[in-house]
Amino acid sequence: MPIVKTLLWRDEAATEKFARALAEVPELRLAYIELQGDLGAGKTTLVRHLLRALGVQGRIKSPTYAVVEPYELPDLHVWHFDFYRFSDPREWLDAGFRDIFASSGLKLAEWPEKAAGCVPLADLVVRLEVDDDASRRVSLTAHTKLGASLLRCLDAASLDRVCP
Repeated sequence: MPIVKTLLWRDEAATEKFARALAEVPELRLAYIELQGDLGAGKTTLVRHLLRALGVQGRIKSPTYAVVEPYELPDLHVWHFDFYRFSDPREWLDAGFRDIFASSGLKLAEWPEKAAGCVPLADLVVRLEVDDDASRRVSLTAHTKLGASLLRCLDAASLDRVCP
């Protein structure tokens, strides 16, 4: 049964704080995280803050046209997918996405529903909704043991406790 947590991010600083806390969780390095929400909800902003917190330097591009942007860090491989323009499941095989998802490293996917049937079960789903005052309602849903561990560690981080 999925575990769900709900947050309210009043501004971009709250998004950045969450991204920094998530970057500190060791299990993140093996996770597949889906980012869901309407256009302009803040999915790419969250990814940019997370990549910065992980140590990515230089320009962080949205993979809207390329579908995936890879990032090589000294101790971590990260793939940022944007399936917004994804329409042909054959593209999944042709692009080698199956191999990427089978390898170790962090995978972040925007618009995962466009690749339904191709992507595996997400460890963690981050759903962003914009409120009238421009704050973000965020639901975090863990679908795997790894996802549940991420949520536990995020809870510990928000309470200034060390995650086991």
